[in-house]
Amino acid sequence: MAKEMKHAFLVALVAAILLAIAPALIGTYTLTLLVIYGILALSLGLIWGFGGVLCFGQAAFFGLGAYAYAIAAINIGESTVPLVLGIATPFLFAAALGAMMFYGRLSDVYLGVITLVVTLLFFRFMNSSAGPQYVIGTARLGGFNGIPGFQTLNVPGTPSAYIIGDAYYYLTASALLIVYLLVRWLLASPFGRIAVAIRENELRVELLGYDARARKTLLFAVGGAIAGLAGTLYASWAEIVTPGLFSLGQSAEIIIWCIVGGLGTLVGPVIGAMLLAYLKFALGQQSVIDNTLVLGAILVLCVLLMPRGVVPTLGTVLNRIYRRPPARRDRPRPAGSQTAATPPERAHV
Repeated sequence: MAKEMKHAFLVALVAAILLAIAPALIGTYTLTLLVIYGILALSLGLIWGFGGVLCFGQAAFFGLGAYAYAIAAINIGESTVPLVLGIATPFLFAAALGAMMFYGRLSDVYLGVITLVVTLLFFRFMNSSAGPQYVIGTARLGGFNGIPGFQTLNVPGTPSAYIIGDAYYYLTASALLIVYLLVRWLLASPFGRIAVAIRENELRVELLGYDARARKTLLFAVGGAIAGLAGTLYASWAEIVTPGLFSLGQSAEIIIWCIVGGLGTLVGPVIGAMLLAYLKFALGQQSVIDNTLVLGAILVLCVLLMPRGVVPTLGTVLNRIYRRPPARRDRPRPAGSQTAATPPERAHV
């Protein structure tokens, strides 16, 4: 575990340097969104890549965290408690949903269908909540117009000290690094090792005496909490939440990020999310090529040429390039053996 955490801190250090340099190339406003999407992709990378659960509901947890933060911020007027609620609400919802699915022993296909249906139900409900009766405290859900004008993140205890601009970028970047280290620690712990073993062979793990369903439920809830954190940060960045957070397109994009970046890694989904989100942002400034067409083409090419994803494939290539050939070891010769290069000494009479 110590060796794995040492490697994780090294990766985090390199990532911190890159995130500190990035504002010289891209504006912090755009970079903040890319980092938030990286946290969101990391949540699915944990559930799918290490837990073996294909979840179409990360957009539901993402939107639920954003809405929970916005509603709490309007009612409280300060961001500390809403931030906690934005993480806790998706965590509890994911725990309840995961318990129903895993203890019900549903197959992988039904897991994907149920999480997708839950996401679409949220999308449908939020779009139809425009009436005055859809009020939580003093916060109106707003229907398809969403909820604008709530308190964004501030220094705890000082509601008027907003965290915006470059400071907010560095806050989200720090959140990404902290989440990465915590997830890496979780996977290096006995719980994480058992979770990976469940992905490989759930029946064998249960025969060893472990409760696979409880561990899958907890891992699913942790992924929901991370997605909720991303939703909370997104709400404060955009200063508005809308039902589009629960859309089918949002759910599909998260899956594409993980596939292109590389499942079975934590860095892969983050890099995939940042690269594809920035590509979408760049293509959005023109009207010649459709964004959806480009993302679909990238997904097809990646599946055909790099089925493991960009990061694992790149790691394999670099390993082949820089791998040193093993040192040649001469096979020990038995005593008294003779070779042409070393003739035996003559016996002295």
